[in-house]
Amino acid sequence: MADQAFVTLATNDNYAKGAMVLGQSLRNHTTTEKLVALIGPRVTEPYRTTLNSIFDEVCLVDIMDSKDTAHLAMMKRPDLGITFTKLHCWTLTHYSKCVFMDADTLVLSNIDELFEREELSAAPDPGWPDCFNSGVFVFRPSNETHEKLVKFCSEKGSFDGGDQGVLNSFFNTWATADISKHLPFIYNLSSIAIYSYLPAFKQYGHEAKVVHFLGKMKPWNYSYDAESREVKGHSLSPDLLHLHPDYLVMWWELYCKSVLPVLKQAYGDIPCNTDCTEDKVCGDVKEVAALAPVPPRQISSEERKQRWEAGQADYMGDDSFVHIERKLDSFLK
Repeated sequence: MADQAFVTLATNDNYAKGAMVLGQSLRNHTTTEKLVALIGPRVTEPYRTTLNSIFDEVCLVDIMDSKDTAHLAMMKRPDLGITFTKLHCWTLTHYSKCVFMDADTLVLSNIDELFEREELSAAPDPGWPDCFNSGVFVFRPSNETHEKLVKFCSEKGSFDGGDQGVLNSFFNTWATADISKHLPFIYNLSSIAIYSYLPAFKQYGHEAKVVHFLGKMKPWNYSYDAESREVKGHSLSPDLLHLHPDYLVMWWELYCKSVLPVLKQAYGDIPCNTDCTEDKVCGDVKEVAALAPVPPRQISSEERKQRWEAGQADYMGDDSFVHIERKLDSFLK
């Protein structure tokens, strides 16, 4: 419908890359809804130009920052303070209903049916299922709601320092009041959950409609070799553990095929990606050396157990999905 829209947010050029891939994935799966990107002042002109080629509307908004260093430090995510900027989405009152999607999500099939849901519909967060994850949610734009949210932020703040804490406190009946506002997990599949409950992923993973790259490291922080279809990064870095390799490849293939050519055209020649060609595409050249794979050192079974218990398993190496699946199949046989 003309008065409904998918909405995302990009506060800088890197998140603009994510927004472009998200927008293109929605286009590829033939959405009939409008696409809107909220952008911050730090998004540069070539990225704005490229966003305008994918989205129906690109809106410049002021950055809102919680500046809640204590709660953000607790999550080791000081970068999440500016996610308060997301609250601007309620000012899009020329739309009757919207679906907000974080720029680090990727659409795997058509999800227009989400517009049949009401505010505030969202999927449970894997870390605390009585809270919803604010990476994907259905809402109704309203200046009144926006004003109430801003006032709530100034008076009560956020229990996690970011938008998710605010929204869960504001829409505090989500967990108990109306089960129809609980979106199935397939609409916001965080790949970190794949490993916390692998049998469920084996059973239901093929039904996933949206994957969410949660965590500090994002797809654009990797490098990619299109010839080998290989995503590269530090195999033992705990910050990379949540990213499922198959979904990373999907993100990069879409970026290389549909986003990078338009971005290069907007730049004339995109800086930091000058090594990228049709045959071989890599990430930011400045980061390739820092993210290049390093030979893993041998660790004892006891140390490996401790890493698992601390949530630091080597999911890009010895504890990868392929190896876990092989062990599980062997056990079941």
